[in-house]
Amino acid sequence: MEFNMRKAEADDAAAIAKVQVDSWRTTYRGIIDEGYLENLKYEDREKVWTRAIEENPIFLLEDGSGEVVGFAIGGPERSGEYVGYDGELYAIYIHESAQQSGGGRQLVGAVAADLLERGFEKMVISVLEDNPARGFYEKLGGHKIGKEETAIGNSVHVELVYGFDDLKVLS
Repeated sequence: MEFNMRKAEADDAAAIAKVQVDSWRTTYRGIIDEGYLENLKYEDREKVWTRAIEENPIFLLEDGSGEVVGFAIGGPERSGEYVGYDGELYAIYIHESAQQSGGGRQLVGAVAADLLERGFEKMVISVLEDNPARGFYEKLGGHKIGKEETAIGNSVHVELVYGFDDLKVLS
């Protein structure tokens, strides 16, 4: 599958929200409470992404028809708990129809290149332990450096924190 990549603009927030909500509903079915997934609203997520676009670059993955099918965003590491890791891949989502087509690698590469350009050297990403796609991060060279608990809806889930020691390898 051929993809086009570009940076998001303010009017892309709705498309980003749609990819996120749809991806959560397919990827996390059977992992996260079904009621929580069904209650996700495009409009609520659109507000979040409208603000996020102003804070850090968001990279969009478009299919051949120009439809946004994936996105990724990164920036400074937020927790301060992972000494030596200054960057973070905050989010990466790809619509189910575009998964396993090389787009995820392109998105990670775009975020890594952006972080390098901004002076970051290493990054982390937190991934739900039960996420079937977590092997993707291991194939890219991520290694487990931590484990955290996070509340989603009424449940507590385990997140694995993966560290990437050389952003140049990813960019």
